[in-house]
Amino acid sequence: MEDVSKAAGWREHYESVITSADEAVRLIKDGDRVFIPDTVNEPLALTEALERNYAQFHNVELTSWMSLCPSSGYMAPEMQGHFRMNAFFAAGNTRQAIQDGRADFSPAFYQNAPSIYRTEKAADVALCSCTPPDENGYCSLGCCVTYNKAPIEQARVVIAQVNRNIPYTYGDTLVHCSAFHAVVLEDRPLPEAHQGRINDVSKRIGAHCAQLIEDGSTLQLGIGSIPDAVLSCLGEKKDLGIYAELFSDGVLELYKKGVITNRYTTVCPGKMAAGLVMGTKELYDWCDHNPNIEFYPIDWINNPFRVAQNHKMVAINSCLQVDLYGQVNSEWMNGRQYSGTGGQVDFVRGAQASKGGKALLCLPSTAAGGSVSRIVPTLPEGTMVTTLRNDVDYIVTEYGSARLKGLTVAERAVKLINIAHPAFRRELEARFKTMTNLTLEGITYD
Repeated sequence: MEDVSKAAGWREHYESVITSADEAVRLIKDGDRVFIPDTVNEPLALTEALERNYAQFHNVELTSWMSLCPSSGYMAPEMQGHFRMNAFFAAGNTRQAIQDGRADFSPAFYQNAPSIYRTEKAADVALCSCTPPDENGYCSLGCCVTYNKAPIEQARVVIAQVNRNIPYTYGDTLVHCSAFHAVVLEDRPLPEAHQGRINDVSKRIGAHCAQLIEDGSTLQLGIGSIPDAVLSCLGEKKDLGIYAELFSDGVLELYKKGVITNRYTTVCPGKMAAGLVMGTKELYDWCDHNPNIEFYPIDWINNPFRVAQNHKMVAINSCLQVDLYGQVNSEWMNGRQYSGTGGQVDFVRGAQASKGGKALLCLPSTAAGGSVSRIVPTLPEGTMVTTLRNDVDYIVTEYGSARLKGLTVAERAVKLINIAHPAFRRELEARFKTMTNLTLEGITYD
């Protein structure tokens, strides 16, 4: 593309590349790798155009971290030979395609996403979703910056869906419209993730986490029932801050109450910092032109060395299984890829390097209606280890918290068995003794 001056002439260029979604996707060639931004920034007008016109494409690789596309039609069985998804996180709409072998999964730490999209998975075509240009021709990527800028900077072709419902946000969110080879003007409501009902188990886990969070702490937590439960237990805390890869509406509620002030947050003093937010329209509207929130690429946000600079950094993440050695599985279920590593390890390591920091990994003690213990003697054969036992700090269930850092193998087992469901404690103790010939002391059975 010819260099278009950012000081003058951008408007003429911008207007000259406006087209329809069906015409825009014709810029994609057979064999191309196409980057699709994820979560709230997926350009649905463009992905739907890919689905409608799939027959004209052959051997096109689509790559994204975590798609929330409602239809996911580009991963349907009939798309084989036309499109193939390569995802870095198995979400609800990609999980089945990955498990069926119709899509690929690439394991990676979230912090590495931008570098991966600059090198190993450099895109031929980058899709993006953004605000209309401001008076200087800059468009904001809104509530999801994460790794979107890296493919835009590298791709041969950049196709933008300009959506007036996307909030204009601050931090490192701007892309100049001179980078666009095609622009599709189509307004869509952003995908919403509503808070679910917090059950009794989640409430108890949240209460145990809250006991470990001191006034003035800086928090990283995601979305889901356990993070929501933790937030609901923090109403009496003071001067909390937010520095996270993502957050949701529970943060907004605590901000309104004056609990979150970011007074002691050190990396972005006085402000929240995140890679993305995902929640309701109220949350997205709150982010619009809000100088109290800054969005940065995920290699900046999730860099463990930067995470560690925060005051009393507390990382709160969920997991699926923990074994008595302290190995954590957060992504593998029934022998299949269920989710992904995401930023868990980034923040587990960063938080523990923070002065006064803590890393909490949370899970209900049982699954399958209470018939299966999530704390197990050893992880099942073939299970992926997400967080190494050497990295683990605290494990939290509804029965309490267990700090494993610095403990012996036997001490870890005792701590973990004591926060397992009481119905499984004797069995866990017996299995551990068989595995190790070690005697355990201090186990409670009710």
